Amino acid sequence: MPSIPSIPSIASIASPPSPDARRWLITGANSGFGAAFTRAALAAGDLVVAAVRRPETLGDLAAAHPGRLTVVALDVTDAEQCERIVRTAESTYGHIDVLVNNAGFGTVGALEETAEEDLRHAMEVMFFGPVRLSRLVLPGMRRRRSGTVVQLTSMGGLLAFAGVSTYCAAKGALEQASEALAAEVEPLGIRVLIVEPGAFRTEFNGALQKAAPLPDYEATVGTIRDSLADGDGKQPGDPEKAARALLAALDLPEPPLRLALGDDAVAAIRDKLARVASDLDATAPLGTGGAINFP
Repeated sequence: MPSIPSIPSIASIASPPSPDARRWLITGANSGFGAAFTRAALAAGDLVVAAVRRPETLGDLAAAHPGRLTVVALDVTDAEQCERIVRTAESTYGHIDVLVNNAGFGTVGALEETAEEDLRHAMEVMFFGPVRLSRLVLPGMRRRRSGTVVQLTSMGGLLAFAGVSTYCAAKGALEQASEALAAEVEPLGIRVLIVEPGAFRTEFNGALQKAAPLPDYEATVGTIRDSLADGDGKQPGDPEKAARALLAALDLPEPPLRLALGDDAVAAIRDKLARVASDLDATAPLGTGGAINFP
């Protein structure tokens, strides 16, 4: 496997890219969705800056795509590295057409079981990191009046269930910030796409950050912890299909704000929206003052 430095480095461009080739910056590009998105972009003839914590894991892929895949080391919690990576991507390929904020990790544990430092770390990686990178690519996108910011949240960014409060808190925060961002940048020709996957065959289940369990939560969180462990490698979703869906969504003339991926995600989000509508119907007389006298 070719040796790749542990600090950001740029591969020389072997031949001029197609004028239609998109320039991507993808975080967490060496596994799961990030790896699938990277392969799909390369297969489409695009140029990719793949940002990963361990660049050597993409040595073979970089060797197979000289001049079109640049691998850089990135810890998304490091503000200085984030700034350097964006400058690197822009100077290497001219600009960034698509930023994919994919880096993240799974957590499982009741809210009470979760140490505050673990909650803060999850927010640093899955909220502050993506927001930082989004802010860094926006000046270039604003100058060109074009570009797309893709935020990998989760169906857990729009709904939550026992045992994943920390994960859903981070993804939900990113989801809400991104919805507001979409309204801010749409008049400038910039798009935001929030991707909400369900259960896919990635390393998510097998690399969960687990809180120390408390017996009182065994009936609720314990079952979730067990089901996630038992389902590792058996998830119904195929990351390669997710990558094809992402590329198709980017090419839509009227792009959506959200892209739910997987039958389970679509069903769970529909159920969440139905429950919100039911709550609104049941409490509307209270909320609008029809049943009580407000001062």
